[in-house]
Amino acid sequence: MKDIDVAIVGGGLIGCASAYYLAKAGARVVLLERGQINQGASGQNAGSLHFQLEHRLIQNIEQDARELAFYVGLAKIAIEQWRGIDDELGFDTQLSMGGGLMVAETPEQIELLERKSRIEQSQGLAVELLDREEARRKAPYVSECVRAALYCASEGHCNPRLLTPAYACKAAELGASIVTGAPVNAIRRDRDGWRVTFRNDARSDETIRSSAILNASGTNAPAVAAMANLHLPLFPVALTMNVTEKAAPRVPHLVQHVGRKLSLKQADDGNLLIGGGWAAVLRQRAGRWSDSRSPDLKLASVLGNLRVAADIVPLVKSLRLLRTWTGTTAITADQLPVLGEIAEAPGYFAAAGGSGFTYGPTYARLISEQMLTGKTSYPIEPFSPVRFGVLNAFVG
Repeated sequence: MKDIDVAIVGGGLIGCASAYYLAKAGARVVLLERGQINQGASGQNAGSLHFQLEHRLIQNIEQDARELAFYVGLAKIAIEQWRGIDDELGFDTQLSMGGGLMVAETPEQIELLERKSRIEQSQGLAVELLDREEARRKAPYVSECVRAALYCASEGHCNPRLLTPAYACKAAELGASIVTGAPVNAIRRDRDGWRVTFRNDARSDETIRSSAILNASGTNAPAVAAMANLHLPLFPVALTMNVTEKAAPRVPHLVQHVGRKLSLKQADDGNLLIGGGWAAVLRQRAGRWSDSRSPDLKLASVLGNLRVAADIVPLVKSLRLLRTWTGTTAITADQLPVLGEIAEAPGYFAAAGGSGFTYGPTYARLISEQMLTGKTSYPIEPFSPVRFGVLNAFVG
């Protein structure tokens, strides 16, 4: 039986980046992925880097002000990490940090922008509130209906199809073992640590002994936790993304909306990527959610998303829609990530949920720090699984 320091379950961005940071520190790492690297949400999302608090996070902005303040603090260190990510990986990930705008159309939305900016600025995030004229000067491509915008110079986008494989390659160069097509089917704790059993290339079961486990398996994280007799309250959410034909460079910013669901940006090749949290339909099998196939499209979501995009960026009206696709991500009830050790199972760590692309590299670095030293360079207590500890109080 092979003895290692950390077994990582999940080959998405967080898993592969964690493998890199752990291996870089000298840990013996095996990453187990049931399919292929970057096959899930890490490779299906639109690649936005949205450091401003998103539409979904500010619906109860006063009630959640304390938790959101930690999120804003996290944004600051994530920005610095993203700025050096291509140099660190030695790879061009098509990273662009040309700035982002969150727009408002009504007095109520402007008031929400103002409240949001106060929270962000109090935590040191550099955002600038623009009136109608200033917004139009900054972004002449937005429509006349935009009455104000909050600008963050650090926002942007990165190619999600390139980033995770780059981390996986660097992790492997440092000695991490990246095993694909290796579904985990058993996790058991003993006095020496953890035993993880998976199906190998020979189609037989293989077991490794690990001092620690990192569950970074996204929508499959609850099932992986259940193998260790643990509850992990993450829930699958199906989303829709759209891409238009190529256009001349017109939109240098990430564009979001404070009151309507929108995320829009122009890729390096000229296509507009349009999303923002519009639902798709999760498939079911035997009365349970199934991620074996992509979610079904909802025509109302496609049309609604494009309508909002055209309202804010009129250029959209002149472009043909090339492709629409769906993907599945995982969220918690409080919209914050699950990041840390499960107290009821020492040595079992989780990292999932909560803007996993924008903050994935930072989640990975922080959870690696905790696994290696018991401490983190930025406090992650608000994101800890401890907040769901009552769910595991009765497990054996």
